[in-house]
Amino acid sequence: MNYETVMKLALERGFYFPSCEIYADAQAGFWEYGPSGVGLKNKFLELWRRELVRRDEMLEIDGSQIMSKSVFEASGHLGNFADPIIKCTKCNSTYRADRTIAETVQITIPESAELTEFDDTISHNNIKCPKCNGNFGKTENFNMMFKVGIGPEKDEAYLRPETCQSIFVDFPRLYKTMRGKLPLGIAQVGKSFRNEIAPRQSLLRLREFYQAEIEVFCNPAKLDAVDKFSEIQDVIIRVQTDGDPVSMTCKEAAESLVPNKFVAYYLGILTEFYAKTGIDITKTRFRKLGDKEKAFYAAVAFDFEVETTLGWLELVACNYRSDYDLSNHSKKSKQKFEVMDGDEKVLPHVFEISMGIDRSLYTILEHSLREDTENDRTVLSLKPYLAPIHVGVLSLVKKDGLREKTDDVFSQIKKRCDAFLDHSGAIGRRYRRLDEVGAPFAITVDHQSLKDDTVTIRMRDSMEQSRIKISELGSTISESIAFP
Repeated sequence: MNYETVMKLALERGFYFPSCEIYADAQAGFWEYGPSGVGLKNKFLELWRRELVRRDEMLEIDGSQIMSKSVFEASGHLGNFADPIIKCTKCNSTYRADRTIAETVQITIPESAELTEFDDTISHNNIKCPKCNGNFGKTENFNMMFKVGIGPEKDEAYLRPETCQSIFVDFPRLYKTMRGKLPLGIAQVGKSFRNEIAPRQSLLRLREFYQAEIEVFCNPAKLDAVDKFSEIQDVIIRVQTDGDPVSMTCKEAAESLVPNKFVAYYLGILTEFYAKTGIDITKTRFRKLGDKEKAFYAAVAFDFEVETTLGWLELVACNYRSDYDLSNHSKKSKQKFEVMDGDEKVLPHVFEISMGIDRSLYTILEHSLREDTENDRTVLSLKPYLAPIHVGVLSLVKKDGLREKTDDVFSQIKKRCDAFLDHSGAIGRRYRRLDEVGAPFAITVDHQSLKDDTVTIRMRDSMEQSRIKISELGSTISESIAFP
């Protein structure tokens, strides 16, 4: 399925839609989740917690979205968090330099390259403004931070561009109060804000977006002493450095393309997680970033990317941030960030797993959506535990006591799963609507139900139907939708 098909499904079935769409002055880059999207997102995050956070007994916090200027001076965002932009000297339109070059002459320049490299490429290839064919001025850096003024004095602060900074500044308190021990993972889910120059393609490039971030604090002298490495050493991951992606076990990766067992361990459990979301793992890769591509704070970086109809899409940034953040916050705040690891005082290093939730959800939708031409239907074949609706409860007709019986069945199961009650329309059309929203089961109450307290249960993917006792519905559905 392509992007347009996914977009149509999202709008028609309540997954996501543009924010403030009824107004002409609504800004691009802001999208809202409808009921189906919220259901999918919440279940995705619960799976993330089960497979990553709880697996290693990580801590989870919920930090502020507005943070002081000092935080971002120390983090380097005020000085380095910028994209290259070019302005037309004729119509004054603004574009991202790297993207304009790539779309016009198919030359890829990393966004962190020197500004003169963009200018030279534009000049050499005679690249003009797409709107008016005018000339471009010199490339400039545009800082993507959202600045806010606090209180009547308008004290300077910023919306966070990533959720990790509160984890870093809170680290000394968390390590002490929660009796921390290295390695220690601290996680956070929430919104981040970036003033993107050209947001587009719905959930793929937003100005307000969800992240699920994990920062693992470790002793840099013990990166090959990973107690749980044996759990994932045989997990197959696809790693790309200079050539094509290479499939290998985590053990093989740690001995060759990945710096150490510590990094390989987290690449392994991340792969296991995404396999359980329904994304096609054969279409994934961990791409090692070059010096000009990686973030300014990263010593080593791998992007977890997935192939879609729009090309390779980055879902997770896996960055070894060394002691960049803790040392900078220590210097700026004059506070101590060293901790005891056994008898040794250590300034921890950090490995980051920064997940884009919105992009992940889009990819799950694209990889799960299919056309069943034989049966003339569109099917969203989500994993049952991720489906926003687990079961539709339908009456064959609304008369002869079937409506009341259906209401009773719905009341019995709605507390055990996400159920949807539907009395209206032809039964075939109701099945199709449930197929499109990803509901793995449909229950139909018919005249036989009044006689023997059984109902028809229909499977989404196979369309097979069978009779089941109403008394067994709750346990049967609960077992089928349980997380693995």
